[in-house]
Amino acid sequence: MELNQYLSMFIDESTEHLQSINEKLLELEQSPDNLDIVNVIFRSAHTLKGMAATMGFEDLASLTHQMENVLDLVRGGKLTVDSFIFDGLFKSTDALEAMLSDIIAGGTGKADVSGIVAVLKSIVSGEYKEAVGAAAAASEGASGEDAVALDQFQLSVLEQSLDSEFQVYFIRTELTEECVLRAARAYMVFRQLEDNGEIIKSFPSVEDIEQDKFDRAFSLYYVSKLPQEAIVHLIEDISEIRSATVTPLDHDSLRLITQPILTAAETAATAAAPVKREETAAAAKTAPASSGHAVANRTIRVDLDRLDHLMNLFSELLIDRVRLEQLASEIRRSDLTETVEHMSRVSSDLQNIVLNLRMVPIDTVFNRFPRMIRDVAKTLGKKLELVISGAETELDRTVVDEIGDPLVHLLRNSADHGIETIENRKKAGKDETGTIQLRAYHSGNHVIIEVSDDGAGINRAKTLAAAIKKGVVTEEAAERMSDEEVYRLLFASGFSTAEKISDLSGRGVGLDVVKTKIESLGGQIHITSKEGVGTTFSVNLPLTLSIIGAMLIEIGSEKYAIPLNSIVETAAVDMNKIRRIHGNDHLDYRGSVIPVIDLGTVLDVPGYQPADSGELNLVIIRKREKLAALIVSDFIGQQEIVLKNLGKYLSKVFAVSGATILGDGQVALIINPNALIK
Repeated sequence: MELNQYLSMFIDESTEHLQSINEKLLELEQSPDNLDIVNVIFRSAHTLKGMAATMGFEDLASLTHQMENVLDLVRGGKLTVDSFIFDGLFKSTDALEAMLSDIIAGGTGKADVSGIVAVLKSIVSGEYKEAVGAAAAASEGASGEDAVALDQFQLSVLEQSLDSEFQVYFIRTELTEECVLRAARAYMVFRQLEDNGEIIKSFPSVEDIEQDKFDRAFSLYYVSKLPQEAIVHLIEDISEIRSATVTPLDHDSLRLITQPILTAAETAATAAAPVKREETAAAAKTAPASSGHAVANRTIRVDLDRLDHLMNLFSELLIDRVRLEQLASEIRRSDLTETVEHMSRVSSDLQNIVLNLRMVPIDTVFNRFPRMIRDVAKTLGKKLELVISGAETELDRTVVDEIGDPLVHLLRNSADHGIETIENRKKAGKDETGTIQLRAYHSGNHVIIEVSDDGAGINRAKTLAAAIKKGVVTEEAAERMSDEEVYRLLFASGFSTAEKISDLSGRGVGLDVVKTKIESLGGQIHITSKEGVGTTFSVNLPLTLSIIGAMLIEIGSEKYAIPLNSIVETAAVDMNKIRRIHGNDHLDYRGSVIPVIDLGTVLDVPGYQPADSGELNLVIIRKREKLAALIVSDFIGQQEIVLKNLGKYLSKVFAVSGATILGDGQVALIINPNALIK
């Protein structure tokens, strides 16, 4: 049997099953006694195992089989899930995703999963409980100094260092009883070591040591090319050091150390982050029918390139349709007019079908974030809650595929920089669990995605100090900057306010990457923040390729299009009703005062002359709760238009989101109303 033809189907279905396993494991972590959830996870794992075995991916099938054994004991009531079991299942899922990624990239899906398989087998046999007890006892016996938990990133750094001919050491340093300035002595040890290598992880943490929150001993993992004896001398040459124990590590000893730490130290870490999803009408629509009858799967998979080709063909058809409508109105033959009108109705229905084929709910991206926030919460030692709303918001597939990575950066930034530590939240009178909100909604022909947190907000003074230190701004310029301008500094290349570098932040490669990616999609990103209250990142994304309803207008001798979704109404208003307030024009509109914008002046339309008397043609536009009135020369009428972006060379034209080709062959720019309302 030729299996290559089934590879695409295997990849799609495996991705869905792994996503389901991740989601249901998170649910099970909140409701450990719910066997219905266990059954769903078991069925996904069982199906995945069968598909992998059929396709010949033996490592993937083998690991899934071990997961199946654990889940079978749980659903049979022979095993009670605890933190160790959850960690083992989550790490197994990570390994399966890595193997699937290798298959997608054209690889064989092979991987060394012997360590994870050993963990799963120890769960099935019950031996893991002895390891947990031993590790916990060792931790208590050493007052915590010898139990230094490593996450997957730190372990990877140590293993790569060994492969690169560096030495890896576990160092335990003890100060004398007479030592008064313990933090200062520890700092001297750290400085000596960092001058000759790199500290990967310390216990207690660097922050606790700086604040003198430790007894007389501390431990750390260290990478260097120095021999063992030289490191001992480096430390013991510092006064008031009682002893320095330096233990060299190899690959085997690293695995022995980190396996019990997976059981004990991570088990003692912060609890997993719960996830809330706001109820939506879409969720109700997708709920199972109450009749009890199974609904047959009536979907097929279609290659995205085919949909792209279909969209391009229909775009050309739409331009020809508009041209035919114009010709029919000029020729005025009844049979031609009737035929064109019928074609217009049919093509309108076809248009809706084509558009809906390309639109996918953004929850395909949002679904992977609850697991990520759970892992980040454990790494940072924080309590985090992710609240998701608007996941049913639909977006063009091409945008959905590209927006995932920027959102990962924003969410990790909120978790690391935004949300305070549990201790600091308590001091500020806040709940010890920090909340991150991820929401999406439509605004005109744009989709807004917001990432907000209830953390400490952006510290203006700290941000400016970091910017001045890095040469991003001068001290003179910093004094004149508004809060919004200060927030924009966070997007500068290489800029970071982190005091230390970690695998989560501090390298200055986060927000500038986010900004670049979003702008490449034709979008914008804005920050609002209040110190002590929280921060919100708002991502404004256009539909990069779509068909929209628009109002065609004239400004001078040029034609423009305004998306109908952003228009409240059109009106003709006498110029005497326009009032000048603080140097800007305003209009009394239905009991509120809204700004008036002369589009011809703002866009610098050639040959345009503002009217000085008579009536003004206005288009009232909306951006969420804000309104504005646009002055235009004339209204042409409503029309379905094909939205085309302007390409990378014209990606930053103010207030223009794209262009369209009209029926007579002319090009009309499409106004972006969101850029006009601030």
